[in-house]
Amino acid sequence: MCQLLGMNCNVPTDIVFSFTGFATRGGRTDAHKDGWGIAFFEGAGVRHFVDHEAAINSPIAELIKRYPIKSKNVIAHIRKATVGQVALENCHPFVRELWGRYWVFAHNGDLKEFAPTLDGAFRPVGTTDSEWAFCYILQQLRRRFGDAAPTLSALLGAMRELTAEISAYGTFNMMLSDGRALFTHCSTKLYYIVRQYPFSEARLSDEDMRVDFSQVTTPNDRVAIIVTEPLTANETWTAFQTGELKVFVDGQPVTL
Repeated sequence: MCQLLGMNCNVPTDIVFSFTGFATRGGRTDAHKDGWGIAFFEGAGVRHFVDHEAAINSPIAELIKRYPIKSKNVIAHIRKATVGQVALENCHPFVRELWGRYWVFAHNGDLKEFAPTLDGAFRPVGTTDSEWAFCYILQQLRRRFGDAAPTLSALLGAMRELTAEISAYGTFNMMLSDGRALFTHCSTKLYYIVRQYPFSEARLSDEDMRVDFSQVTTPNDRVAIIVTEPLTANETWTAFQTGELKVFVDGQPVTL
């Protein structure tokens, strides 16, 4: 299956370290070679990069490794195709507008016989079950809340119902963000870590790279990294529970 990577922070932060290890899994240390993508929120805008080439061979991925784009919310994905051909339109993350904001979504897993009616403004461009699920989520949110964006608490309640509904059709590990919060759902496997003061050194598992975060952060910084498989060998990662939905705000999971 595919793999997911997300970052949520309290101050704009670059994801170069984590993405470097993650991208290595896109064709070198793992078999996720059927495309990749990443989206960075910056204010009301989104920098969105996708490529149907394996991340390990992609010049665009090399750009991301070397260009420290700072963001408070990032979603990345490396693809191992199961539904839908290897093509640019099938590369995650996907982006749509709702309530005057961009929404970004990525999914890991297979949804069997998931084909709800899409009769609103949100329609898939590609042929993946993932994009279909994304369009369905946005359609149901629009139906529930109309033209007015809900509170984060109300949105979390709706997402609990929708993720439970969609998970009944198969594996639904996913990440969703509108740039203010990062929603994450685990069907089978997700891990997270919150890096905050006092910071220490981290070493990648998939690449010969290490960073002493105490040298590149301030005591007030806080960064949450969420990923399918832990990226470092010398840090303690927390596993999600099966069926668990977490929302991250300002670099930490919150309870609403």
